[in-house]
Amino acid sequence: MPWFPVKKVRKRMKLLLLLLLLTCAAWLTYVHLSLARQGRAMRQRPGHARDGEKLADVTDGRGIQGAPSTQRAEDSSESREEEQAPEGQDADELFPGGAGKPPPLNLTHQVPKWQEKFKGQVNLHVFEDWCGGAVGHLRRNLHFPLFPHTRTTVRKLAVSPRWRNYGLRIFGYIHPARDGDVQFSVASDDNSEFWLSLDESPAAAQLVAFVGKTGSEWTAPGEFTKFSSQVSKPKRLMASRRYYFELLHKQDDRGSDHVEVGWRTYLPGLKFEVISAAHISLYTDESSLKMDHVAHVPQSPASHVRGHLPKEESSADMLRPDPRDSFFLTPRIEPWSLESVLEPCAYAPTYVLKDFPIARYQGLQFVYLSFVYPNDYTRLTHMETENKCFYRESPRYLERFGFYKYMKMDKQEGEDGEEEQQRRAFLFLSPEDFLDEEDEGELLDSLEPTEVGPPRSGRRPPTPPLAEREPELSASHGPQSRHSRALRWAMRPLSLFLGHAPPPRAAEKPPAKVYVTRVRPRPRVSPRGPAWPPLAGVLLRARAVPRAQLRAPRPRRRSRGPPGTEPPAPSTLGAPQAHAPTPDVNSSAAAQPMTSFLSLSQVSRPQLLAEGEGEEEDRAPGDEVASEDSEEDAAGRVPGHWREDAIDWQRTFSVGAVDFELLRSDWNDLRCNVSGNLQLPEAEAVDVAAQYMERLNARHGGRFTLLRIVNVEKRRDSARGSRFLLELELQERGGGRLRLSEFVFLRVPGAHARGEEGGSPEPPPAASTRPDSRPELCRPLRLAWRQDVAVHFIVPVKNQARWVVQFLADMASLHARTGDSRFSVILVDFESDDMDVERALRQARLPGYQYLRRTGNFERSAGLQAGVDAVQDPSSIVFLCDLHIHFPPSILDSIRKHCVEGTLAFAPVVMRLGCGSSPRNPQGYWEVNGFGLFGIYKSDFDRVGGMNTEEFRDQWGGEDWELLDRVLQAGLEVERLRLRNFYHYYHSKRGMWGTRSRRGTREEPA
Repeated sequence: MPWFPVKKVRKRMKLLLLLLLLTCAAWLTYVHLSLARQGRAMRQRPGHARDGEKLADVTDGRGIQGAPSTQRAEDSSESREEEQAPEGQDADELFPGGAGKPPPLNLTHQVPKWQEKFKGQVNLHVFEDWCGGAVGHLRRNLHFPLFPHTRTTVRKLAVSPRWRNYGLRIFGYIHPARDGDVQFSVASDDNSEFWLSLDESPAAAQLVAFVGKTGSEWTAPGEFTKFSSQVSKPKRLMASRRYYFELLHKQDDRGSDHVEVGWRTYLPGLKFEVISAAHISLYTDESSLKMDHVAHVPQSPASHVRGHLPKEESSADMLRPDPRDSFFLTPRIEPWSLESVLEPCAYAPTYVLKDFPIARYQGLQFVYLSFVYPNDYTRLTHMETENKCFYRESPRYLERFGFYKYMKMDKQEGEDGEEEQQRRAFLFLSPEDFLDEEDEGELLDSLEPTEVGPPRSGRRPPTPPLAEREPELSASHGPQSRHSRALRWAMRPLSLFLGHAPPPRAAEKPPAKVYVTRVRPRPRVSPRGPAWPPLAGVLLRARAVPRAQLRAPRPRRRSRGPPGTEPPAPSTLGAPQAHAPTPDVNSSAAAQPMTSFLSLSQVSRPQLLAEGEGEEEDRAPGDEVASEDSEEDAAGRVPGHWREDAIDWQRTFSVGAVDFELLRSDWNDLRCNVSGNLQLPEAEAVDVAAQYMERLNARHGGRFTLLRIVNVEKRRDSARGSRFLLELELQERGGGRLRLSEFVFLRVPGAHARGEEGGSPEPPPAASTRPDSRPELCRPLRLAWRQDVAVHFIVPVKNQARWVVQFLADMASLHARTGDSRFSVILVDFESDDMDVERALRQARLPGYQYLRRTGNFERSAGLQAGVDAVQDPSSIVFLCDLHIHFPPSILDSIRKHCVEGTLAFAPVVMRLGCGSSPRNPQGYWEVNGFGLFGIYKSDFDRVGGMNTEEFRDQWGGEDWELLDRVLQAGLEVERLRLRNFYHYYHSKRGMWGTRSRRGTREEPA
């Protein structure tokens, strides 16, 4: 048993007790410091700040604070409870599978060397021309966070560029003036976020304060305590260290843009002060770096929240999966094995304009559209909230009356036949209201111009545009053509471009006219008509529908003025008096007031009778009801005078199926930019596929089985026949799945085709017509596409580093996803000084590339011509391209299928995305007027003369239309289709093509 020095312990008991007390004091001091760093120091009431106000805590995205038991003491006040769920999403939604933590991110842990000269300013990155007011909108920007529009610096954390639709990323270091607890607050218009790190590493940044999440929140300048989320918890900072921070700000097109960050010592009564230049420094010096150098740009959790977001849900039908998107990966049947399946026939459609003189820029009027089966959902149905040009009705009519005329209300028991006659006379047409072929003149006569007086505002009403051309219907749609007249009886025309009528000529000033659509007169039952006759007409005006007045207008008194004059009729819809039609003194309806169905439908028949019984005196002509409140007061003074409108919730109606696709023609519709590809009837597509499969199996002994019809494209020629592109998925007996993609021709019986030289017509083969005189398929000569042809993308560039990097990344991704190495990229660089384009091309993983350098100003025509001249093989395809394009994986296959040497060129329609829109949530319209994206064989391009480099030297815009004119005159067809997932990114012209902006000027985005 060891000896224990009891006597020595007794002698030194006081010293041991003193040591124990010192140890306890040290432990208590440590606990106190830990609590103080977490903002719970007991120097004042816990949870309260200056002036006794409650301290604002930053909660998570669901508005719930994290549990204290899950916090780490060493994390201070930047614990996990302050981290926001991105965009208000639940953690389980962000990381499916219950992982509980995000995947590893490419965060910056190694910071660049800091220098003393960096003090006094911080880094500022600007992302221009991007809509939305939420920081989440900024993270959806294609170039965020590595490729901003502008890199600069700022000298204090208070920025107000007085601009619109932009986003800011401000980052650097904060240098505290002294040790202690500091509170931060951020104020902005619109949303903003302030992130702070515990040290100088961007990877440790955490969200400490923010203004809003939806884009609708904002504060006034210097308003640091409007929202609870603006103020951070106290942070323990040391003057000997520097702390990385990041400030994100998003501004829309409204309000007074500003963002500022304030701080204060965590003591009662102190106010926030903007962080000045004395306490900030740069993260790194970017003044000598080019825009494509991005290795130095810090990547923090603030800039990578986008990586946590789930896939955006969009209402666009075009985003749904379609077999066309990946059908190009299926092995194709060799074309040589299909040559003997169909009889050969000459192919010379009548719509080809070989050597036909056309006016300048009128070639787009001679481009025809193709029909597609099955539905590819290229119609932008999600954009038809405001743009309803797909329907052939007048936009003014639809805005006012909607689609009620397609509905026939069911007659109920005891319903007044007279009211039914009034309602049906205007909207719910009976079968006899449909005009026959011989009644076309009456339809034109029903649109009668009515003179109107001068408007009160001094402005002349707009002159109605010219009558639009009626769409052509195919022969198979004959039965529907008669009933489709109901869709056009109130149709108003639109202009050629985007629905705006051209301004009237200055020399001609015809009197203002208002077109009134009148219904057919019906025989009267008795000489004495009802108190309110059927509606005489409807006034079509581009004016919002006002509130219907509660009192029906009384019949006007006889005029006591000079003979032949009458007072103006009162307006029942609240419209200006000058826009009401002037009645004819010789007409029998001159004594009746002009009204509309809306006022009659909202004022019931019993109300009209009560109105006539209750009022003894007529109002003077032109008198109008002051307001709804005054009417309610008047109704209160006369009990029982007014009755509430009776709503018939049990009313039903009858309607027939309406196919609006039948009203569309294959003309290139330049007026509607939301309609998709023309739809081919299913019966026609199935019949053509069945005929081909019958001939295919007869030739190969039944080796193939049709699995599904992937795609059928039809180009119609009513004189000689229709051209089809058949794409079928087949199952080979004893083998795998194969792809059939061939052109076939369905020739009209008795049609003859002349050769290109204009020789004698070629007689049809003996077996080209069935016994029942139905057309039969044949193989068109000189109409076979090649799958192994090379495609060259030609793009001229100048000072667009971020877009060049994005384009090369998309091309590299296209190569990786398709495995296709038979394409190359040709960049024509006009002395770009913001990046090394040639080095970027070498580093990109492309199957082939060429770099061409030109001097001088940017010239698109000259750049494209130089790129085509660099292609050596004349039997390859050149695709004149733009830099701001998002390509679908099937783009190479689409270009090859629709380009045939000597016969066919390809001009796909691209969807132009709107401001703030992305391919995951496309909001925009089809570029129906643009032909800048053009695919053609190099031999054909040289034959038509190439680009017009003389006329379009210092400008661009119109060179695509001029090229199209010459392509059509050379006898080539131009295939025009809307491609799925083919987008043009939104961008502006600011800073592009070497232009310089001047202070005080404002340039509109493109």
